Amino acid sequence: MVAGPAEQPRHVSQIEAYETEEERRFRAIFKQLAGDDMEVSPVELKNILNKIVCRHPDLKTDGFSLESCRSMVAVMDADSTGRLGFEEFKYLWDKIKKWQAVYKRFDADKSGTINSQELPLAFEAAGYPLNDELYRLLYRRYANESGDMDFDNYISCLVRLDAMLRSFKALDKDNNGSIKVNIVEVGSYP
Repeated sequence: MVAGPAEQPRHVSQIEAYETEEERRFRAIFKQLAGDDMEVSPVELKNILNKIVCRHPDLKTDGFSLESCRSMVAVMDADSTGRLGFEEFKYLWDKIKKWQAVYKRFDADKSGTINSQELPLAFEAAGYPLNDELYRLLYRRYANESGDMDFDNYISCLVRLDAMLRSFKALDKDNNGSIKVNIVEVGSYP
């Protein structure tokens, strides 16, 4: 089974009975953020993430765009509702917290951004060891005009890498590190 966001078809009372105190607190906060429908839309995700990053002046960012939040929802939305339920949001939130710690640790010059020399080690520490060609490709795509990757672009990049890795693992039936796909299979993964 591939780890990642997944909505479990269990009753809420059944889920809440087995939660730790930390999970109960997180669920209560999620209820406040998500509202009555208990799901987070891309607009709500944008507002949540931007409120949080503005509390961290050591992270350089121009804020999460609606487009990047739509992309995050699209790749984390396991039940295809166009919104993130609790488990999907919790998975994303846990990843963002982990990636934020990595980002800060590998921002060696304390500029608030990641440069091309810091990026490979940061990605590797986040769990994504890539070859040099992929680093250069991702850096060109997600770095700003100054050649630095700010926090929101770093997170957007890692969300996509995470989704691709989960898709790859789902297709790697033999768990041998290689897959063979046809066009129908390619089109069924985010």
